Amino acid sequence: MQHYGFARVAAASPELKVADCDFNTAKIIEAIQDAVQAQAEYLVLPELCVTGYTCGDLFLQRTLLDGAKASLTRIAAATAGQSIIVVLGLPLDIRGRLFNCAAVIQNGDILGFVPKSCIPGYSEFYEPRWFAAAEELETDTLVWDGKTVPIGSDLIFACREDGNLLFGVEICEDLWVPIPPSSHLAQAGAVLLFNPSASNELVGKADYRRQLVSGQSASCVAAYVYAGSNTGESSTDVVFGGHSLIAENGQILAESERFTHETRLTVADIDIPKLHYSRTVMGTFRAGRGAGDYRVIGFSYPAAATAVDKPRKLARKVAPNPFVPGNPLLRDERCQEILSIQTSGLMKRIRHIGIKQAVIGISGGLDSTLALLVAVRAMKRLGRPASDVLAVTMPGFGTTNRTYDNAVGLIKALGASMMVVDIKAACLQHFADIGHDKDVHDLTYENVQARERTQILMDLANKNGGIVIGTGDLSELALGWCTYNGDHMSMYGVNGGIPKTLIKFVVQWYADYEADDAVKGFLHDIIATGISPELLPPSPTGEIAQLTENILGPYDVHDFYLYYMLRTGAPPAKILYLAEEAFAGVFTREQLVSWMRVFYARFFSQQFKRSCLPDGPKVGTVSLSPRGDWRMPSDASGALWLKEVEAL
Repeated sequence: MQHYGFARVAAASPELKVADCDFNTAKIIEAIQDAVQAQAEYLVLPELCVTGYTCGDLFLQRTLLDGAKASLTRIAAATAGQSIIVVLGLPLDIRGRLFNCAAVIQNGDILGFVPKSCIPGYSEFYEPRWFAAAEELETDTLVWDGKTVPIGSDLIFACREDGNLLFGVEICEDLWVPIPPSSHLAQAGAVLLFNPSASNELVGKADYRRQLVSGQSASCVAAYVYAGSNTGESSTDVVFGGHSLIAENGQILAESERFTHETRLTVADIDIPKLHYSRTVMGTFRAGRGAGDYRVIGFSYPAAATAVDKPRKLARKVAPNPFVPGNPLLRDERCQEILSIQTSGLMKRIRHIGIKQAVIGISGGLDSTLALLVAVRAMKRLGRPASDVLAVTMPGFGTTNRTYDNAVGLIKALGASMMVVDIKAACLQHFADIGHDKDVHDLTYENVQARERTQILMDLANKNGGIVIGTGDLSELALGWCTYNGDHMSMYGVNGGIPKTLIKFVVQWYADYEADDAVKGFLHDIIATGISPELLPPSPTGEIAQLTENILGPYDVHDFYLYYMLRTGAPPAKILYLAEEAFAGVFTREQLVSWMRVFYARFFSQQFKRSCLPDGPKVGTVSLSPRGDWRMPSDASGALWLKEVEAL
């Protein structure tokens, strides 16, 4: 896991008693031991957890302050011999002022103190009565147990063994202001952001807190680890829930149960190289405040504790379909938005050209079905009849009764204009013209049919004052599974930004929310039909004989490879590691490697098809448009990637 750049972070909300430093220290040390057992490399504990956040005027008592200092010394000593980074909160009196601080500890040493920058004094918060803000600090070091320790809000912690591994700390309210300190820390290079917090509970506050943590992790392109105070805090006027959250670039990876009195540990693995890749791709991330504004504090690489009888397993879910939201409500929202983007893009093109017809080839498969739905939607939203869509079905040598009947039935049910053009005679004539044996079912046999269909569509568009609507999807473009200047070409491609694994859900959404019963029946059967170009003759029983996934491998796997290659920049070995997690019990390692070989070989050899794509809308974070996200030489070598695959 460390080889692939995963960092294990943890947040804990230890059981506590207000103002009882000895009790709290024991629970904090237990939490650290629990984190070590969980093989965590970083642990964040709540704000002022050594004393409790709700001590009130007891913060001004020397007994409590001295008790907190003694506790920190004990806690630091308890980490001796361990590389885990621990971040926890305590009060510190410095030159006549009291500061709400986070201490950063590793291997028995205190690496630094970070004081809270934003001191809330509104509503239920009364911190200015006791605490000064970080800007009021009059020194940048403290002497602690005979050692000089840096203190300040200008600290950033950097790994000595890996200059790209940096973390920063802010405290509770610091996150809730318009420009949190973590925003600057991230621009200075911190990929891990830690927040020891208190944050009491109110109706609806947990949702807002969750959005805040998620949103800040996204805007900072970082991991954000948040630890809230335990329910053991005083309930005189408010209640604390012990809410802990771990987010990575906008995604909540782990979250604690709230309102539990006992200590709870929340753990997740952060993909550090993925964050670095996203920052590198996002050139504007480098704008703004730079690293020169911070004092860099070194720490040793925090290797996780390991045991022979306890192998370290990935502490994050790896979805087998990364393009498809697992939450049904979110998936429905995504599908509706995709249809809206496709429809809007096509409407603009229709308005601009002033066409009479949208011409589209319908095969009875998923891709052309979605394109037809988009075309009909676009016409209706333009106030034009569905009959302004000319849907052409062109049966060939591989067309089955099932796909033909679904194509014809769907066209009629949607009210589009229909035309049936049998291409077999034209293809036979073409075979004769070029001297090809019609009984040799090779690539020429297949591509003649694909190009004949495209010629028909183009000529009909010219004849009727229209444009050809392309149907090919993102997955086919990645693999080059399309006929150059055949189904590869159109005048506007509405599906080019949508992966195959997502298309069926978009069609399903239309069936559920916009289709009438007649249309719905056809859509359900189309979804259930195997994926095929239908360019080879069917089986003796009339079934599809040429199933794409039997040739290339499952689109689930290829879309997984595509996502992690383009969205995270991961190398083949890491992608395989993640694929084994995602498809455990479904596919073997040998199968995954064999399909990976296909993926990289085709991805590199087929770029020339992507270099001359027709226009079409981008709908997600992964795109292969040569005018947008992906600019790759058509003759680039894939040797390095394939060499790594062979080594697997």
